[in-house]
Amino acid sequence: MLAKVGRQLPLKDAVPTFLFSPTAGLRISVVALAACLACIPTAWAADNAIDPNVNGNVLLAAMQARMEAQSRSLIELRSALTAQQAELAQLRRELGGTSREVATATAPEPRAEAAAAGPVSTAPRVAAIFEQPGVLASAGQFTLEPSLQFAYASSNRVALVGYTVIPAVLVGLIDVREVKRSTYAAALTARYGASSRFEIEAKLPYVYRSDTSIGREALQSSTDATAFNASGRGIGDVEATARYQLNMPGNEGPFYVGSLRLKTRTGTDPFEVPTSSSVSGLRGEGLQLRLPSGSGFVALQPALTVLVPSDPAVFFGSLSYLHNLSRRNVDRSTDQGPERIGDVAPGGIFGFNFGMGLALNERSSFSLGYDHSAIGPTRINGVTAADSVRLQLGTLLLGYSYRIDSKRTLSLTLGAGLTRDTPDVSLSLRLPQSF
Repeated sequence: MLAKVGRQLPLKDAVPTFLFSPTAGLRISVVALAACLACIPTAWAADNAIDPNVNGNVLLAAMQARMEAQSRSLIELRSALTAQQAELAQLRRELGGTSREVATATAPEPRAEAAAAGPVSTAPRVAAIFEQPGVLASAGQFTLEPSLQFAYASSNRVALVGYTVIPAVLVGLIDVREVKRSTYAAALTARYGASSRFEIEAKLPYVYRSDTSIGREALQSSTDATAFNASGRGIGDVEATARYQLNMPGNEGPFYVGSLRLKTRTGTDPFEVPTSSSVSGLRGEGLQLRLPSGSGFVALQPALTVLVPSDPAVFFGSLSYLHNLSRRNVDRSTDQGPERIGDVAPGGIFGFNFGMGLALNERSSFSLGYDHSAIGPTRINGVTAADSVRLQLGTLLLGYSYRIDSKRTLSLTLGAGLTRDTPDVSLSLRLPQSF
């Protein structure tokens, strides 16, 4: 180290020349040693590429300036890293890696804005298997979603008409009734993002229904069965929905989305279609000769959806309650003329669902969920109808979503009924197109 000092600042130049005279004696060694010790900081500074002629205060100031510059560079690197992480998270959401096909992700912000604002807080994207999407449309984004749906249900009823003498011995007839129902629905849904956290939606369905009832005349010895077919088609009940994202948690916390759905009664009214009680083999049933395309009641449904991202999976669930508005002075059309029913109040529907979405690759995602609805009994003239009971509908849902491009996503959902009153199978195909 001292040798290096000598190269940059010769000792003779740093010490007055009289110290090198023969009369200086011991003072030469002392002063030379002091000079060498004083030059040690200068040598350390030389090793760090700083001018060796500056004094200690200037050296300290230069070191502080360099540290501040390095700190600024570190902050810039962190900001750039944050921006890249935000862009990566946004890309994963657009590619279906983290809901909707839930579904229309928020448009990515410019890099400079992302660095300043931090990660974009947008609900995650998974394959949609429920009616409620998991992702809201970004501000100003318009989405048009055509969809097709098919559902099939069958039920059997066995009635013992007679009396028993001893167990397992029946005197009389066994009355068997079987009903098979197929429903096809095509719908066009329009969705618009009023802001980054609020969207509105309208849905126009067209419904075709086909029922086949198989039965036999009661108390008759004939074993011949009678099949009765009925169908109906037309515009279904138009729906309007508003959704609002309640929080902005970032990329780690849960997302909460509240919604309110209004279902109108634009479809064919069940009380308007003609019914008959004189169909051979099915007497007393009051069969509909033409099937309705609507429910006949206006309904409101508030709901709360929760999405919890946990890359590469997303966990989601929702709670909802559908309230049907009652109708007064209802008449039913029969082959014998109008029949007064009175005031009708359908039971409310409490529902919940939950599931998990998993990204398979940059384009595909898979969802597994369960949907349950509890339907309350119907009241007529303030009294629970004699043949109305509470129903439990449970459906296991499997969903697959494929991202065709940045604006189109194809989603397929398969539903399997787990309870007796649930449709046996349902299929749904959606193709949302963003503009």
